[in-house]
Amino acid sequence: MKVYADSNVFITALVSEATPKSTASMRVLAEVESGSATAFTSVLTWDEVVWVVRKLMGRGDSVSAGEKLSGFPNLRFVSASEEIMRLAQKLVGSHDILPRDAIHAATAISKEVDVFISDDSDFDKLGQLKRMSPESFASRKR
Repeated sequence: MKVYADSNVFITALVSEATPKSTASMRVLAEVESGSATAFTSVLTWDEVVWVVRKLMGRGDSVSAGEKLSGFPNLRFVSASEEIMRLAQKLVGSHDILPRDAIHAATAISKEVDVFISDDSDFDKLGQLKRMSPESFASRKR
């Protein structure tokens, strides 16, 4: 199974207290780490994670989070290429979606993922992606 992990999966696992949402995000990441799912994310995810952790927890924690994320096992980072930008532009033009979300969506579409894992329901506007929340993905039958 090919999945796309949106930045909120990583952010929730890193900065949230123990909640069902953070536990589910950690279970998703454990699946990625074990290699039971082929996982992709945009290089933008690194930016978003490091930025949020820096805002909430400080510079030192953000550097550590960036190092962990950049070396996360079985996670493939996809560059924000011209091809992805052009597809993102089409998505922005045809759907009510924010530019950064369009880049994430275009990245996932370019990798032909089976599931887009995110808490952001804005991605439901796109017919090309099957979005699942981390909770739904973590509790699915395999």
